[in-house]
Amino acid sequence: MSKPPTLELPEGARARQLRTPRGEFAVHEAGEPTRGTVLLVPGFTGSKEDFITLLTPVAQAGYRVVAVDGRGQYESAGPLEGSGYAQPELAADVSAQCAALGGGVHLLGHSLGGLICRAAVLAEPKAFRSFTAMSSGPASVGAQQQERLKLLLGALPVMEMAAIWQAMRDLDPPEAADAQTPQAVGDFLRRRWLATSPHQLIAGAEQLLAEPDRVDQLAALDIPCHVLSGERDYAWPVELMDDMAHRLGAQRSLIPGAEHSPAVENPEATAQALLAFWQQH
Repeated sequence: MSKPPTLELPEGARARQLRTPRGEFAVHEAGEPTRGTVLLVPGFTGSKEDFITLLTPVAQAGYRVVAVDGRGQYESAGPLEGSGYAQPELAADVSAQCAALGGGVHLLGHSLGGLICRAAVLAEPKAFRSFTAMSSGPASVGAQQQERLKLLLGALPVMEMAAIWQAMRDLDPPEAADAQTPQAVGDFLRRRWLATSPHQLIAGAEQLLAEPDRVDQLAALDIPCHVLSGERDYAWPVELMDDMAHRLGAQRSLIPGAEHSPAVENPEATAQALLAFWQQH
């Protein structure tokens, strides 16, 4: 789970609703599309706030940057039944968001968001200018994370969300723990969890457990790809992401000092790597 260092939007950024034929989505937006538009899609248990550190540097480089809450995530409404969160539905949302932003966006998906974005690219490859998988692997997550997700799937139908939140904190891997988390951020993380649809969480966990390897399908498309991750990752082994980049013929960025959330753990290096890729395409 990404922990944004602050919840305050930087100067020039704004919160708004992005209207699409598939509904409205809460977004944070900054900048003008002088060089293009960037769409940032968060991962499992995440939200648009996970990208707050990228808004200023990307906007200052001449891009309109838009971070979104997907359906059922935090401040975006979602359906009250599980089928509405199937991967094709989530991928169609991403395509609709892209179209609402004028099309041809640079697309980035973090973690589960990377799998959803990959599905969107495979469905409509000409709709996107480039694709970046941030801390997102070729298929299902690693064994340690699978066990945690299975526990969550067992709890969601029978436990209150507040009780699950506490249980999840107890199960966090050591590298995810941070006793220095500011109180406001800690309160936000809990508030975000409670506002997220349980159906969205169930569907997301199931996708992370069952995602097939679709790297060869993506490699067959004519779209620039970028694989970016930290030096360590508790969801997918870094070696798997190295191999995925090789199979894709993709640009590979390894962010020093970062783990599963590079945009939070080393935002400066993450922004530099992203801009270097986007500026080539």
